[in-house]
Amino acid sequence: MTIDTVPYPHDLTDGVVTLRAYRDADAEALAAAVRESVATAGPWLAWARADYDTATAQDWIRLCKQAWLLGDGFEMLIVDARTDTFLGGMGVNQRNREHRFANLGYWVRESAQRQGLVTRAGKLALRWAFEVAGLSRIEIVAARDNLPSRKAAERIGGTFEGMLRNRLIINGSCVDAAMYSVFPKDTARP
Repeated sequence: MTIDTVPYPHDLTDGVVTLRAYRDADAEALAAAVRESVATAGPWLAWARADYDTATAQDWIRLCKQAWLLGDGFEMLIVDARTDTFLGGMGVNQRNREHRFANLGYWVRESAQRQGLVTRAGKLALRWAFEVAGLSRIEIVAARDNLPSRKAAERIGGTFEGMLRNRLIINGSCVDAAMYSVFPKDTARP
């Protein structure tokens, strides 16, 4: 499989979490999860606001489908493997076709945080990125002070490469960010 022929996804699961493509019917659950998570996600993600509504979620889902079909980004949602309850989002995005790398981004709704879900979902996404999408490098960029995200990057196999000055703009301000990388060999199965 080459990087230019990435198929629309089949569900990826480890039996606890499932990564799957967004569906139109997910809009209401997405909006509720974002609103629930303003206190924990809002300081790092500008879109995590109390006024995030179903129409905004519908727009996001349309953009996700479009990006996938264009091969620009691969956004998936994290759901409970048994109940299909919406838990968060995971994206392989900002793809660089020439150099075969992309960014891995993630968030988990507040009521599902601190349960290892990003670690589980991240490992699924990384395996997919390397084995199906044909990427050779994944980067994870987290604000310097976003310690939960940085710890998650390490738990899914990211190697800290350095602190990048003024790398992100969060709520209108430039902030330094930690850069992590993951390579196919880092996710090799035993």
